[in-house]
Amino acid sequence: MNDDDAPPLPQWGEAYLVWLATQRRVAALTLDNYRRDLQRLAKFADGRPPQTLEAADIRGFVARLHGGGLSGRSIARVLSAWRGLYRWLVRNREASRNPVDGIRAPKSPTLLPKALSPEQVTALLDAGVEAGDSLLEARDRAMFELFYSSGLRLAELAGLDTASGSRNGWVDFVEGMVTVHGKRDRMRTVPVGEPALAALRAWLEVRGQLPVGDCPALFVTRNGGRMSAGAVRGRLVRWVKRSGLGVHVHPHMFRHSFASHLLQSSGDLRAVQELLGHASIRSTQVYTHLDFQHLAKVYDAAHPRARKS
Repeated sequence: MNDDDAPPLPQWGEAYLVWLATQRRVAALTLDNYRRDLQRLAKFADGRPPQTLEAADIRGFVARLHGGGLSGRSIARVLSAWRGLYRWLVRNREASRNPVDGIRAPKSPTLLPKALSPEQVTALLDAGVEAGDSLLEARDRAMFELFYSSGLRLAELAGLDTASGSRNGWVDFVEGMVTVHGKRDRMRTVPVGEPALAALRAWLEVRGQLPVGDCPALFVTRNGGRMSAGAVRGRLVRWVKRSGLGVHVHPHMFRHSFASHLLQSSGDLRAVQELLGHASIRSTQVYTHLDFQHLAKVYDAAHPRARKS
């Protein structure tokens, strides 16, 4: 479903979003995703209250999503949003059952995320050096340096504020750390490298030249509002084209490159898990990959009986 086709969200959906925002303290960008998923449910229901829908209806909706080209992973996210809605309705005694329980998304092939090489990252981040010191170039460079330096998610970066101690997240220049509001309302603190800190300082020196008013966001648009996820993607597309890198780059590739390069250098999966903010080590194992040659080097260096006597 295109956003342009999205119907107004019924009262039950708006009430659930308010509950998520106030009681679960779900991040704004995550709420946007929930809204889109609930709008899908409302469109499929075609005016029927959610309490009247059966499991067969939900399966039909899943089939329509899959037939429309939505991946299994995306459908799983949609089902998670719907399942949460019904749990809330049941808890409030506005529904007697959860028709989404037991329904699974179609399986999609597991694809390893793509990472840039260290040389590609360097070429990409240095692409803006010759572009001068315009406000937007300074902002973009700070965003992309921070992406790679600290492995942030797109929502985490877009949610950062300028004020220390902000609930959304902030950068501590004294300690060289960034604290972010991650998934499931968890906060985590990650180191920031000196190139990223320098780019952030340069951006903050000129940020006030934009009409920011009382906007708390660290990264703002030319109109002074907080950068949206889509706006960050668009600026990255522009930056990549100028770099002449010749590959498609999206924001999450910075995060995967961060994880892959750290893991290849250190071999410390647990440390990378903490830096990424993964609740389970399994997520880190899927998210990162090491080539066989590197694994062989780790084995040869670490195992007491790996080397010939």
